[in-house]
Amino acid sequence: MPYELRESPPTVDRFLELRDAAEMAERSREAVERGLPNSSYAVTVVDGTGETVGMARVVGDDGSVFHICDMVVNPDHQRQGLGSRMMDALMVWIDETAPPTAYVNLMADVDGFYEQWGFERTAPASKGMYYRVES
Repeated sequence: MPYELRESPPTVDRFLELRDAAEMAERSREAVERGLPNSSYAVTVVDGTGETVGMARVVGDDGSVFHICDMVVNPDHQRQGLGSRMMDALMVWIDETAPPTAYVNLMADVDGFYEQWGFERTAPASKGMYYRVES
């Protein structure tokens, strides 16, 4: 099946559906409606039927901090190299956009995937932490 990489965020509905299909943490519709337009850069992968089957984006201050997030490929379309295509696009954009000494981070859910783009574990030098706003 042919796939097309597009430089655009998914729709709110598709964002929520992809995260659900991949069993990622839930995001409220309100949060997604507010957050997607604030993406610094976003890509989607569309299959031959026009359905968005993958997404990834960069958020941050567009200067000193860039965060790669919401990287997901629908499980029915995994193992096709789509995640790598999306990461390649994100990294080209970051390399062309980010100034020297900018900090690029992500939360890695897949061991051994992000290292090929030069990412390193932060521990023990630092620890990743999070806080989730509850309703």
